[in-house]
Amino acid sequence: MSIPELVPDEVAPTRLPRAPRPMSATTSTYTELAATIRASGLMERRYGYYWSRIVACVLAFGLLTAAVVQLGDSWWQLVLAAGMGLLVTQFGFLGHDAAHRQIFATAAWNDWTARLLSGVFAGLSYGWWRGKHNRHHANPNQEGADPDIAPGALAFTRDIAAERTTGAAGWFQQRQGWLFFPLLTLEGLNLHAAGVRLLLGRDPVPHRWVELGLVTTRLGAYVAGLAVLLPPGKAVAFFFVQMAVFGLCLGGSFAPSHKGMPIVPRTMKIDFLQRQVLMSRNVRGSVVVDAMMGGLNYQIEHHLFPSMPRPNLKRARPLVREHCSRHEVPYAELGLVASWAVVIDYLNNVGLRARGPFDCPLASTLRD
Repeated sequence: MSIPELVPDEVAPTRLPRAPRPMSATTSTYTELAATIRASGLMERRYGYYWSRIVACVLAFGLLTAAVVQLGDSWWQLVLAAGMGLLVTQFGFLGHDAAHRQIFATAAWNDWTARLLSGVFAGLSYGWWRGKHNRHHANPNQEGADPDIAPGALAFTRDIAAERTTGAAGWFQQRQGWLFFPLLTLEGLNLHAAGVRLLLGRDPVPHRWVELGLVTTRLGAYVAGLAVLLPPGKAVAFFFVQMAVFGLCLGGSFAPSHKGMPIVPRTMKIDFLQRQVLMSRNVRGSVVVDAMMGGLNYQIEHHLFPSMPRPNLKRARPLVREHCSRHEVPYAELGLVASWAVVIDYLNNVGLRARGPFDCPLASTLRD
């Protein structure tokens, strides 16, 4: 077999893993793992955890807003802007958890919690986020199916990179890894704009007008409040610092999870367990890393069990890891800095790798 095997712990997964085994060999193992997880009680709701964080974030939002009003015309406002960026990121994580049905037992409670937390406190469209994110979860890193690797400012796949080899596009592509984190400072603006575009468009969105009212009122009140409270220069600086921190924190939490992992060809068939594990990467860390990444550093467990409450992901990790080891499914995990280094290296070299991630004789048995 021509593909070197991934070493999951200490070696950054820039090397390409072997082709996944046929579905008949591993399909039943997910059922076995799911039964173990259910028996452990890790799928049970964690109401105390989530209510305490929702209340704490709402109170912090009110106190931070009051501090901005009280401080007035001062460049120290930029410190508060950075704090607001960090706090809005936490609302984004809570909205993400609710969208995955992690917080409450019923779909309605989760949907409206996600809609309110995302719209009122983060200015994000729940309808846009859920549609895009569900497609990603169904087909992580699969060409033509995962919107997170679709053509855009960055080229995430070899085919996209092949179309950007000359001129300014070629120059940018060769350096896009180094430019990735500076570009994340604009991701907050991009998320707001994408949500408003969907809500103003013709695609069906549940509760479109409620959501549009929440998002536009939140963003409009934010801009108007800055204009009233601060001189133009400080207001603009506050806005962009807050957006830059928000974009860096949110984008920096999602990127290490999949970037630099194998890209799945359009026609490849892979069973659920391998699809979620082989294309995902965990990030080792501390309590601080867990908080700053909103639990998304346990990406493998999250993709295998999307509705598992965030605080239970860490407890599920040893069970999932042992299961993958027993069934010889590579389990990728790196430290935070190492995972970011993989992302930078991968993006700088998209299109320069000699072969695709699953170019191996066995892969032909998994294609249509």
